[in-house]
Amino acid sequence: MTTTSIPPRPQTASAEIPAVPLTTEGYSVLHQMMRFRRTAWRALPAQQKAEIVNESAGLLSEMEQNSSGQSALFSLIGHKGDLLFVHFRESFADLNQAELKLANLRLSDFLEPTSSYLSIIELGLYDSTLKIYKELADQGIEPHSDQWKAEIECKLNRHREAMKPRLFPEIPPHRYICFYPMDRRRGEDKNWYQLPIEERARQMSDHGLVGRRYAGEVKQIITGSIGFDDWEWGVDLFADNPLVFKKLIYEMRFDHVSAVYALFGTFYVGVRCPAAELGKLLSGELPK
Repeated sequence: MTTTSIPPRPQTASAEIPAVPLTTEGYSVLHQMMRFRRTAWRALPAQQKAEIVNESAGLLSEMEQNSSGQSALFSLIGHKGDLLFVHFRESFADLNQAELKLANLRLSDFLEPTSSYLSIIELGLYDSTLKIYKELADQGIEPHSDQWKAEIECKLNRHREAMKPRLFPEIPPHRYICFYPMDRRRGEDKNWYQLPIEERARQMSDHGLVGRRYAGEVKQIITGSIGFDDWEWGVDLFADNPLVFKKLIYEMRFDHVSAVYALFGTFYVGVRCPAAELGKLLSGELPK
């Protein structure tokens, strides 16, 4: 009599899959909003102004071309500030160094901080997370075990390498910027964080379809700020026509995830100013 051995079925991990989606991170990002003290600036002799501009433009030019993370200057529109400095760097320590270099310029005597925002470029991986979690659970690997963590880190490393251009991008060269922070609602009635991960993944997939329709008109960079600043994410939009900011954000508010779960902070809109044109900007003439 011949017996056939039946291979054992993989054990299922005892715990449910985690609720937290995986992410990959890239450049650290700092936004600095500044007020320019024009009255004090106008009182300076022309020669002293020129010296300060040359010193500042030289440093900003180096920062614009920095191969390990750039900086960019924008002229803010409205009462929330006059200048916006955006810095992409490889670490928070490098961001702090950029901040200190600006603070040591003589120009800083004429700048007053109005706000700032600290975050890190983040790619959310809802779809990949579900696949990875379920694959590991089907293999009987216990969530949060050392083996689970090692498998996930291996998969994330491959993703980081594939997504390197998106995680470590150049600051887009477009003329206009729109920056704003945002949260996901977590109140008593509607709480994003209590939805099943499958439902959050579905809503985020639908949400992403709206943004992709504007891919040729606007460049979007999402940064994570949970634990770093007062909101959960920062959003940078770059475009040559600022009208696209209104159209994109307006359309997204009809999307379910934004209509029900999104909370928005202060919006900042600015016009790009190359370092070489700093003198014109400080004299009241926006570069063409």
